[in-house]
Amino acid sequence: MAAITAAEQGCQRVLVLEATPDPLTKVRISGGGRCNVTHACWDPRELVGHYPRGSRPLRGPFSRFACGDAVGWFSDHGLELVEEPDGRMFPQANRSEAVIDCLLKASRAVGVALECRAPVRRVETTQAGFVVHGSGGRVWRGCRLLLATGGHPSGRRFAQLLGHGVTPPLPSLFTLALEAPAITACSGIALDDVSLEVKCDQQRFRQTGRVLITHWGLSGPATLRLSAFAARALHGQRYRGVLLVRWVGGHTLDQVASELAQLRREQPRRSLAVARPWPERLPRRLWLALLSQVGADSQRRWADCPGSWERALAQALTGSRYPIRGRGPFGEEFVTAGGVDLGEINLATMESRRLPGLYLAGELMDVDGVTGGFNFQHCWSSGWLAGQAIAASLS
Repeated sequence: MAAITAAEQGCQRVLVLEATPDPLTKVRISGGGRCNVTHACWDPRELVGHYPRGSRPLRGPFSRFACGDAVGWFSDHGLELVEEPDGRMFPQANRSEAVIDCLLKASRAVGVALECRAPVRRVETTQAGFVVHGSGGRVWRGCRLLLATGGHPSGRRFAQLLGHGVTPPLPSLFTLALEAPAITACSGIALDDVSLEVKCDQQRFRQTGRVLITHWGLSGPATLRLSAFAARALHGQRYRGVLLVRWVGGHTLDQVASELAQLRREQPRRSLAVARPWPERLPRRLWLALLSQVGADSQRRWADCPGSWERALAQALTGSRYPIRGRGPFGEEFVTAGGVDLGEINLATMESRRLPGLYLAGELMDVDGVTGGFNFQHCWSSGWLAGQAIAASLS
């Protein structure tokens, strides 16, 4: 995005150095191979709320290039995006290769040079700009340099060597492993409107939404959002703590107790296993797991259900507590929290405040968003702003 924008604004010679054999691999694998390009969130003031790190500082950049601008940019370059019911936006072709083709075609159209298998080993500064050293003794020289290395450690190392402070990286957007055998036995169940809360280091983090039960714990959008906002607090506690789960997030304890009392009155001869509250939204397997969790006999009739079981079930539905024993499977994390300190970057131009002529964009910065296209949106915004500023500085 930065290279295309700089070239479109008049830069005569723009070179992208890519370490891998193929560019845009992260785009290719994102969104299950569909690429969630951005999100239908049109107000920059609302948009910044989806970034656990960088929210307030991003108001300025997003006022110049936000989700609507990204949709327009891709449309102008031949890629139409479509909005899904949850606000996520994907290419109309429903495949990530369409995004890759769009970016590569746009870069070729304006003469951007791309060199693959060109890993950078060292960066030096000179009076004329920058000298970049690659493998095999290769050397490139330029008067402006943009670092856009994502979560790869090389970018943080280059930034530090060029005088920047870097917040140590740690995982964001991860699933939670729980000590909850009755629940994890329900692997594969997905529910909407589940409320999650975790307390870490005297801080409370809450999210409500869709969750997916896995064989190790919880995943799904609400879990990932929770982990993003609580990433540093959970890291500080070595990913240990207690997760409070309200399986029927829209109902209070009194409302659930009333629903269970109604079952006792209206279906006294049916067993607890058969007659359950809100059967349209509470899967039977999960209900049986909650019965097991509180020690209730699923074959007992509602007429014979002790009041202690009824109270325990109401509590389980509105506030089950599960010990967190860590993150989900290693390598599953989606995004890295941490990176170059935002105070050291002019966010209007993405130029370094420490070293004129150096620009930074994307995940290398201490910015990360929740799922739904927000991390890509920051990449498009910071890349576009950097490209504009680079071209303006050379005009």
